Amino acid sequence: MLKGLYTAYTGMVNEQNRMDILTNNLANASTVGFKKEGSTSQSFDSILTVKIKDQSVGLQNVQRLGTNNPGVKIGENYTDFTQGSFRVTDNTYDLALAGDGFFTIEFTNKAGETSTMYTRNGQFTLNREGYLVTQDGDYVLDTQNRRIQLNTLLDSEIGSDGTITQAGRAVARIQVTDFEDYNYLEKYGETYYRPVEGAKTTQADADVKSGYLEMANVQVVSEMVNLISITRAYESNQKIIQAYDDTLETAVTQLGRIQ
Repeated sequence: MLKGLYTAYTGMVNEQNRMDILTNNLANASTVGFKKEGSTSQSFDSILTVKIKDQSVGLQNVQRLGTNNPGVKIGENYTDFTQGSFRVTDNTYDLALAGDGFFTIEFTNKAGETSTMYTRNGQFTLNREGYLVTQDGDYVLDTQNRRIQLNTLLDSEIGSDGTITQAGRAVARIQVTDFEDYNYLEKYGETYYRPVEGAKTTQADADVKSGYLEMANVQVVSEMVNLISITRAYESNQKIIQAYDDTLETAVTQLGRIQ
C-alpha cells in the first residue's frame, strides 16, 4: 500500500473542508449578524491508518489498520462569536447588541411548526398588524415570551435595556437571552441559533442599540489570504498524487518490460 497516496488524499479532503467553510464566510461578509466559522483538524501523530470505503467494513465506515499515520483527519467546525462592527442606519427598529446575548425569535418553519430561535441579526421591522418581525417575517418576543405589537401610527423609542416606549408609555421590552456555554448552540441557517440538550440560559448583559446593525465579523482580507494558502496546500497534495501516479505508470509499463 502506498501510504503517500492516503496522506495526500486526506490532505486534500481537509483543505476542501476548510475551503467550503471559508467561502461560506466570504459569501456572508455582508450578512447582518453573521458569525464566521472555522475548522479544526487532528495533529499528524494522533490518528491511525484506516480503511476508507472498504466493503468489508461498510462503504460509509472506517476501520483502524495500525499505528501508521496517513495524514490529517478533519476535526470539528466551530463558530466565532466575537462581536462584529456596528453600522449606523438611524432606523429605530434596526437593533444591535453591544455585549453578549441574542434576540429571541419565534420561528415558523415551512411545515407551520413554531420554535424559539436566537439571533444577533437585529434588522427588524413592523408588519401590517404592527408586530415587530424579522426580515423573514418571524416574530420578535418580549420578556414574557409574547409577540411585540406596536401602534404603527406612533413613533417608538427603544432604550438600552430593550424597553419600547410610545407616547411616553412603556409598551414592551425586547427579550435578550444569553447562554452559559455557546458550545450548546446549534447553527440554523445563516444567522439563527437553537439550543441543544444541555444548554443553560443566563442573564444577558448586552445593551440594545437602536439605529445600529451589527455586521458580520468576517475580515475579508484575512479570509482571502487564507483562501490563497488553502489553494496552494490543495495543489501541493494534488501534485503528490500526480507524482505517485507517474511512478506507478513507470513501474507497470516499463520496469517489467522484456526487451
